[in-house]
Amino acid sequence: MKRRNTASSGSNTSSDARTSVNVEDEETDARPMGTKRAKRKQKEIAVTSNAEMKDSFVLLTQNPPPTHAAIATKSKRVEKMENGSMLKKKWGFQANPELNTASEITIRGVLNMLMSNLNQSDGRPVIPLGHGDPSAFPCFRTTQIAEDAIADALRSAKFNGYSPTVGVLPARRAVAEYLSQHLPNKLSPDDVFLTVGCTQAIQTILTVLASSKANILLPKPGYPYYEAVAQSCHLEVRHFDLLPEKDWEVDLDAVKALADENTVAMVIINPGNPCGNVFAHQHLQKVAETARKLGILVISDEVYDHIAFGKNPFVPMGVFGSITPVVTLGSISKRWIVPGWRLGWLVINDPNGILKEHGIIECIAGYLNISCDPPTFIQGAVSDILGKTKDDFFVKIVNLIKEDANTCYEGIKEVPGIICPSKPEGSMFVMVKLDISVFEDIEDDLEFCVKLVKEESVIILPGVSVGLKNWLRITFAIEHSYLEDGIKRLKAFCERHSKKA
Repeated sequence: MKRRNTASSGSNTSSDARTSVNVEDEETDARPMGTKRAKRKQKEIAVTSNAEMKDSFVLLTQNPPPTHAAIATKSKRVEKMENGSMLKKKWGFQANPELNTASEITIRGVLNMLMSNLNQSDGRPVIPLGHGDPSAFPCFRTTQIAEDAIADALRSAKFNGYSPTVGVLPARRAVAEYLSQHLPNKLSPDDVFLTVGCTQAIQTILTVLASSKANILLPKPGYPYYEAVAQSCHLEVRHFDLLPEKDWEVDLDAVKALADENTVAMVIINPGNPCGNVFAHQHLQKVAETARKLGILVISDEVYDHIAFGKNPFVPMGVFGSITPVVTLGSISKRWIVPGWRLGWLVINDPNGILKEHGIIECIAGYLNISCDPPTFIQGAVSDILGKTKDDFFVKIVNLIKEDANTCYEGIKEVPGIICPSKPEGSMFVMVKLDISVFEDIEDDLEFCVKLVKEESVIILPGVSVGLKNWLRITFAIEHSYLEDGIKRLKAFCERHSKKA
């Protein structure tokens, strides 16, 4: 490992100790040079040490006291002097650059960058059209049944200890029963692995599949967390297109062209993030048949399950598990509007036992043995959350989101330079295209979003972060008056930056 040179810092006590060691080293080195030269060296070091101690004293007696960073800067010590030059201490550690690179391509990373560009002098409320979390708005509050289930689980004192790494049995049984309502083959608790939100489910299955030379097929546009995880576990990524002119269907010809003997899986997200589409039953069957021909499994991200309000009803990919193995990823985060509760699942839809035969099930359990578990009291509440929530809560939430989707779609039509190829029919998002030629001082989608947040305090995700340059992902699932205000500000921004006739 290549080591990075850094300056060391420490207190006066440790500095004195290092100085005495250095003096001893210099005395040893100085013997062949003669006594006068050795004494001169000692005097130089003593002067240096005294000056440094004085600096440290001044720092420590300042009023107000200095920050730790200021003390560390002033307290840098010379570790060794040799031939009149100063050498910095060499440490044996350094940060993993791959993790920094991976985190930069996540939605959180991009949103944090945009937030840092907010104009603090703008007194208007920030309009969050960049991420799918409407829980902050009262109209999207979760059901009382879910809140009571959490409180009851806590008060029972039955869920204060560690859980099994795959999840507690009643919770896994509840998830199996919940998902089986819409499947031809009933799931068992053994098919269910509970995870810390859907994110850990993604981490788990990608890590399990990341054998040497393996590659995975991901949608473009898509959810960039898949790319980030794949990069961290050295799993090669290949992208197939979603087709905007066909309501964002999978380009199955591209899937066939991309796959080879090292392809392990393809990912679909349904309902769609970032596109707001819902795949038809017939199209999902074609996806399954294509995967079977290629000898790969389908990872179906269904975290927005049942948030569908267009012509296509939501159909779980597990319906086609007898055609090709399907791993379903989901959570309570979106349908119940509780992303902070961090309860998700990884579910096996494989009535033919192909995944078990190839060791995938055992490997999933093995990975969960060395990773964290969702909070036990949340698991203890799952049975009531899934089993007792009334349909009227789901109807209310879907109607709110549908109304917001319509407002967003109609409002975008009035915004110059932005084109919406299809009306959103599910999830909480819509992808819209930027016509860069309309604007006089904007070069791409990233610059558009940075200027928008600076000038209008509106946060929208640049399309490049989800795989499509010069597109935007707009989140419409927020309180309705905020959405209307956000669209007005977006329109004003685009008019202001449009080329003048």
